[in-house]
Order: sequence, then C-alpha cells, then structure tokens
Amino acid sequence: MSRTVFLMWDCYGLETAFSITDLDQQRMWAMLKGEDPNKIPLPLSIAAYKIRAQANMQRHYELYLVETTDDISVDDIVQSFEKAPQQMAERIREIGHCLWGRRLKRDEDKQVRIR
Repeated sequence: MSRTVFLMWDCYGLETAFSITDLDQQRMWAMLKGEDPNKIPLPLSIAAYKIRAQANMQRHYELYLVETTDDISVDDIVQSFEKAPQQMAERIREIGHCLWGRRLKRDEDKQVRIR
C-alpha cells in the first residue's frame, strides 16, 4: 500500500508534514465504530496552507503531495528534512506533485535554497 503525505516548506526549512492517508483511515474507523468522524482533529486544510503561501511570498513556500510506501513514516521524512533539508527538497521536487511554488523547468536556475 502507499501513503499520501502533504509537505510544506519555505526558505527556512520544513514547516508542515502530515499523512493524508492516515487521517482518512482514522475517519473511516471512527465511522465504522459508530463514532463521530468530525471529532478527529484535522490540521488546517490544504487550501488554508495555500493561502498562507500566497500571502507570504517573501518566504518562498512550496507545497507538495508525495506518495510513499507504508514503511516510510511522516517522522522519517521530518527527520530527513532536519538532517539534509536541501537534498530532501530537491528529491521531493523530483518525485512529488507540486501544489504551490515555482518548480518550472525554466526556473531551475532561480531555485530558492533552504538555509
């Protein structure tokens, strides 16, 4: 199986990472148990993160969705970003689906480096 992970970072490093798949599974199990799935705490919506990125363009936010295998946790991704932020950002740009940020071929020479 695979897991869909939402990642958001700016020029200072990773800011947000969460598994969309895990949230969906938690909501499904709550419904099967007869509990209210709306009581499961959710992070801000992706639309809210996109608005934040648009409002703070000086920070050069990038929002991505990435498909991972089940053996790679969100914590593994966060730890990798802490150890090697620039390398992780470049890898996510290669394999992920960009929701916000300038990752066009013509902009590769203008990429923002993570400090």
